[in-house]
Amino acid sequence: METKSFQQKSFLYVEDDASNRKVMQLIMQKVMKVNGLAIFENSQDFMARVKALPQPPQVALLDIHVRPYDGFAMLEMLRADPDYQNTEIIALTASVTNEEVERLRTSGFVGAIGKPLRVSTFPGLLERILNGETIWHIA
Repeated sequence: METKSFQQKSFLYVEDDASNRKVMQLIMQKVMKVNGLAIFENSQDFMARVKALPQPPQVALLDIHVRPYDGFAMLEMLRADPDYQNTEIIALTASVTNEEVERLRTSGFVGAIGKPLRVSTFPGLLERILNGETIWHIA
């Protein structure tokens, strides 16, 4: 899925699992042809690192269970900063409890995609979310 909309956007992915980072990098760069992808392996000094990026992220893909700040805390930090009010923030999670899915829905994420990521479904789900569709794909 090589769409111009992906190529023109800047992405941030925060993920503490090395294999998930590698999968995301391969999908985004090789399959989706994304040029603007920043990856953080933890959320230490999160906002300072975001502000130091060469391009502000238009899309943030946040692992929910990352330290020291989880995905919900990172979402709150981004939303509290006027520079990131229009950033599309998507949750990525392997957790599928009903309580967590409900919290994802009500906390301000524009969508959620379950892990592990699959090259066969991730690009399409991401495109649908970025086109304004509400997707809660927790498999």
